Amino acid sequence: MRLSRHFLPVMKESPADAQIVSHKLMLRAGLIRQTAAGIYSWLPLGHRVLRKIEQIVREEQDRAGAIEMLMPTIQSADLWRESGRYDAYGPEMLRIKDRHDREMLFGPTNEEMITAIFRDNTRSYRDLPRILYHIQWKFRDEVRPRFGVMRGREFLMKDAYSFDLDAEGARRSYAMMFIAYLRTFTRLGLNAIPMRADTGPIGGDLSHEFIVLADTGESEVFVEQAVLDRSSINDLTGWEFSDDLGEREMAFYREHYAATDEKRDLHREQELGDQVVQRRGIEVGHIFYFGAKYSAAMGMSVQGPDGSPVVPQMGSYGIGVSRLMGAIIEASHDDAGIIWPDAVAPYHVGLINMRADDARCAGAADDLYARLEAAGVETLYDDRDERGGAKFATMDLIGLPWQIVIGPKGLDKGVVEVKRRATGEKVELSIEDAIAKVAGE
Repeated sequence: MRLSRHFLPVMKESPADAQIVSHKLMLRAGLIRQTAAGIYSWLPLGHRVLRKIEQIVREEQDRAGAIEMLMPTIQSADLWRESGRYDAYGPEMLRIKDRHDREMLFGPTNEEMITAIFRDNTRSYRDLPRILYHIQWKFRDEVRPRFGVMRGREFLMKDAYSFDLDAEGARRSYAMMFIAYLRTFTRLGLNAIPMRADTGPIGGDLSHEFIVLADTGESEVFVEQAVLDRSSINDLTGWEFSDDLGEREMAFYREHYAATDEKRDLHREQELGDQVVQRRGIEVGHIFYFGAKYSAAMGMSVQGPDGSPVVPQMGSYGIGVSRLMGAIIEASHDDAGIIWPDAVAPYHVGLINMRADDARCAGAADDLYARLEAAGVETLYDDRDERGGAKFATMDLIGLPWQIVIGPKGLDKGVVEVKRRATGEKVELSIEDAIAKVAGE
């Protein structure tokens, strides 16, 4: 994409109402614009990142055996009355009436709807276990929306729901999602730490939050230094799931689960002394096992192997897709701007023509742009008639992994400058070597 044809309204200064780094940089880099309190439009650059995050989340859900579907944003209040949550849920739920005076709501979550769908279309134990998921916009009427997409009212979320015949199977589904979450966050370039959590209005007796540590995190947490030092999470990215979890997956889950379960009060007490460090964190995922809370309340049962009725055991598993963008920026930035991990960067390379008014530079840049595109390298080509300093500032701000700079002096030597955004390292290479470098890493 040529920047001269792009819609990229970058800002030199941070708006006064932006309080944390991710909010400031998302506004300055032209990723989002606020349309109402806690509600944002996703501009083209931000939308590209959002879709890449969503795709990684989707791939890991699919890999874990979950099946994608799509449920509506508007739900009937009657479903929530069946579960008993309609009156119990707080003012965060947006309640509305249609023209026929029927009570509706803008869904903050989907336990009731998925339970009704599964209940009405499942009869036998042969239909279990199943994990269904969707990626959909949610709305929660936060009393004080702030921090940009970190605490907004409208947000994109992946929520999955498991159905099993018994508690053992349900905990196995829980373990599968636990591991899938760790692998998802690793692919996103995040070190997300699982912590035992309260179940809140979802219900149940087993729950974990996945926390990304960041100085501007919304909550205070206490973490074992050993957990911070652990590097084995990075080994998850190459794992494949079979129909059942293998022993190494289960061993890995038990290791993490035991660490978080036995120290479930770490977020409230410093009970391990020097072994524990105090940090701030951002919640990017939350998983729950709540047994028959919804299936029993809403009259779900299937015929068991012996012919007797069985009430399925359930769990739910959420990832804040839009919130993840803010978390990635909080974890990966410097004074100049965002530093995108390769997997979610809106473009892989920023191509800068230092002299748009120079025919030789323009010709060389046009040719390199065409070759990068032909090689499948997503490229944002800054072909604007702007000062070099402004172009560098824009590229550093939006944080693409690579920058290639073409200028008259370099062309005289037969080279271009290649910069790695994350490290700032710069090298001069021939055009052929430059293409090979950015395409191969």
